[in-house]
Amino acid sequence: MSALLELEEIHTAYGLSRVLFGISLEVKEGECVCLLGRNGVGKTTTMRSVMGLTPPSAGRVRFKSRDITGWPPYRVARAGIGFVPEDRRIFAELSVWENLDVAQRAAARPGRWTIDAVFALFPGLAQLRDRQGGYLSGGEQQMLTIARTLMGNPELLLLDEPSEGLAPLVVETLLVTIGELKAQGLTILLAEQSADFSLALADRVCILEKGIARFTGSATTLKSDRALFERLLSL
Repeated sequence: MSALLELEEIHTAYGLSRVLFGISLEVKEGECVCLLGRNGVGKTTTMRSVMGLTPPSAGRVRFKSRDITGWPPYRVARAGIGFVPEDRRIFAELSVWENLDVAQRAAARPGRWTIDAVFALFPGLAQLRDRQGGYLSGGEQQMLTIARTLMGNPELLLLDEPSEGLAPLVVETLLVTIGELKAQGLTILLAEQSADFSLALADRVCILEKGIARFTGSATTLKSDRALFERLLSL
């Protein structure tokens, strides 16, 4: 498999506050790679570096072998990268259907994802199609955010803390849905604090600590070596 996304020695800061210190990572076509670590270690900043929301001060971001470092977010999205942020950012005043319709109208990329297709993936949303986004539960909002992002027909999906703050039953449903997307061949970069959630999906894992990659390797290796697992995730 060829690398769809490549990060090369990424350094990113917010003003004078440096967050990432030379992160290198690749995500191959069709795989799920997870950024794992505690809150504040740089997972979201890595996502924002890819999307151009917080451009790296050094290093390169390549998508499909093309240097996209510092591109504005709209251009990154049009290139084929979809971002599901932790804070969801749905349109609270619009219905579920209207949220999806806005995304469909804005989509610059043709593809398989239509409103009917995402309703098939998220049947619960289909039942809520006329409900305003602001009246949805946290889990429903998370599903709507993923569905809305899919309307752009991305080749790479960035998921930032998708299970954060959700009830266990909702997390299980979300896990199955993301697993379906992976099975359909969608490439995924996932940021998570939950090791169980991450390892159920990931082919490879990158464990971050204070903006540095402490481990990059297969999820199978991490799951099979309990001593390594506990050492890395007790940092």
